[in-house]
Amino acid sequence: MKLLAFLIKHSPGSIAFAVLAGIISGGSNIALLGLFSQALRTDGGPSPRGILAFFGLCLFLPLTRFVSEALLTRLAQGAFFRLRMQLSRQILSAPLRHLEELGSHRVMGALTDNVPTIVNTLLVLPVLCINIAIVVGGLIYLGWLSTIVLLIVLGFMALGITTYQLPVVRAMRHLNLARDDSIALYKHFRDLYGGAKELKLHQSRRRAFLSEVLEGTAQSYRKHTVAGLTIFGAASSWGQVLVFIVVGLIIFVLPSLRPIPQVAMIGYTVTLLYLMAPLQTILDTAPNLGRASVALKNLENFGLSLAVHSSEADLGPAPERCPDWHELELRGVMHTYRREGEKENFALGPIDLTLHPGEVLVLAGGNGSGKTTLAKLLSGLYIPEAGRILLDGKVINDENREFYRQHFSMVFSDFHLFESLLGLRSPGLDESARVYLRKLQLDHKVQVNEGVFSTTDLSQGQRKRLALLTAYIEDRPIYVFDEWAADQDPLFKRVFYYELLPELKARGKTVIVISHDDRYYDIADRLIKLEYGKIEHAQHAQPLNAGEAGERLLTVAI
Repeated sequence: MKLLAFLIKHSPGSIAFAVLAGIISGGSNIALLGLFSQALRTDGGPSPRGILAFFGLCLFLPLTRFVSEALLTRLAQGAFFRLRMQLSRQILSAPLRHLEELGSHRVMGALTDNVPTIVNTLLVLPVLCINIAIVVGGLIYLGWLSTIVLLIVLGFMALGITTYQLPVVRAMRHLNLARDDSIALYKHFRDLYGGAKELKLHQSRRRAFLSEVLEGTAQSYRKHTVAGLTIFGAASSWGQVLVFIVVGLIIFVLPSLRPIPQVAMIGYTVTLLYLMAPLQTILDTAPNLGRASVALKNLENFGLSLAVHSSEADLGPAPERCPDWHELELRGVMHTYRREGEKENFALGPIDLTLHPGEVLVLAGGNGSGKTTLAKLLSGLYIPEAGRILLDGKVINDENREFYRQHFSMVFSDFHLFESLLGLRSPGLDESARVYLRKLQLDHKVQVNEGVFSTTDLSQGQRKRLALLTAYIEDRPIYVFDEWAADQDPLFKRVFYYELLPELKARGKTVIVISHDDRYYDIADRLIKLEYGKIEHAQHAQPLNAGEAGERLLTVAI
């Protein structure tokens, strides 16, 4: 079984000890059964030795069961803690482009749906092991009572297992389809929440989303789940029918074929009835085990998918960035990808570009011209398919890409805002953050304590200011702002262009601004315009000096 193989792979010693404890617990159950049978066959009641053994087993049985359950529970939780962390590391080490192609619904589905399915199933795994031990022990005891009866039972068990597997294969197929539907549902629920405003404003769109998108996938998920679990239920009921047939054959048919003492018949019957509950438990857990196996297979495939595409080193000590750099070059850099709604691949490049410390570049161009893609290539988030990136003459490759990325602070147009200044632990961190909160006019809404923001429940423009604050505190040599000012009010937009950017330049920072605000292009040292993935033209501007920028800002304020 895939689930058990996974646990054995992660901790063979612990699983062996836990299973041994379960076997001992099952053996204790069978020993208790033997005492009951002996007491029923003995005239004059149980012996003092039998009574002592009974009370000893009553103490020993729950103890071994507890040990087995505790060990397996600890093992299961430990294994899936490591699995979660392994998947998280694989996600972070996978190329960004591959993650974008997978989609957030698949990534989140793997972390939030598959793992809980498996963990919940593992809660019953200790009980399953104990019941299997009871069944095995009961069969051994039954063989000790009568070889013929044991052979009859084993024959029907073989028949039951064979006939049980046929519908199980079909049930697993339905559960696999249900799993695919659950991933699609996760994507639809994300659209439901994210597009709630648009759906409320447009009745036809809302009805179409519910009836044509969400309902169809939900119906498919329900159909396949019901079909899979129903088949499992039917197979389980068939197994129970076989148990009753075996009991009927032994009680009603076997005595007519050969004489059997009444005492022996009592022993056979008690043993078989004693095994019915464990057998039923094993059959009842089969659907959960099936779903867990499907989830585990999906997790493994997902992990392998990431591992195949992973070309980046695992997390280690943060590399130190170069304190002083002089030149960053892109030589013939190219990148191709498929844009939504288009049949042909979009090609960016070849791009030739050189950057130096202390300059401001504005990256302009129409929507879809490749500006954001170029920024991701420049910062090392995308790997060039052709050409080279050089920092002070050194080619950037898989060995030093992590070092190279530490030179960049970026605020994306689709940025994510963390609730704390993660990874930034230095003396005076809170005070530095408070200074920037005042500068960004957020000190009346947000406080910071031990690096944690009091709230991030702000407008989009204010959230972008918090993201900018984080970039400021990172204090890296190169800043990239992707349409940062698009969500700012006119006054703060001018503050950004005429105060904040000149301050960064004065500190020797290189600033790359992706912007459509052509009225502010005069702040740039260079203007680079992209069209259809190519640099249409690059011109040296005559940027404002600090005095001119201050005058512009003062004029606006007045």
